[in-house]
Amino acid sequence: MKPRPASADELVMLAKAVADLHGLHGTHRESVHVREVFGDQVVWEGDVEVFDVRGNATISRAYAWSHETDEGRRRYVAVLHTRQVNSPVAAVRASLVADQRKLRA
Repeated sequence: MKPRPASADELVMLAKAVADLHGLHGTHRESVHVREVFGDQVVWEGDVEVFDVRGNATISRAYAWSHETDEGRRRYVAVLHTRQVNSPVAAVRASLVADQRKLRA
């Protein structure tokens, strides 16, 4: 499935999430559709926005997306590119793992 182009407003909000959460300023690079399946169940599907970022000597990219929470609010997620988190798919997986750890704590 092709990613749907994010609106200009959504890209602004996602860039703000990268800045607010990680202190980095970014330029939108591309949209990547991610479908994460565990067993035979889709656990996450959506578009991840990739940003080239500046402000850190070792981080050059960030991945960001948003989704509606159970309470009907919008949650913005921003994950930095690292050696282990080196793609939009890996960013989604890292976020899912972090969310599960928070639930268990």
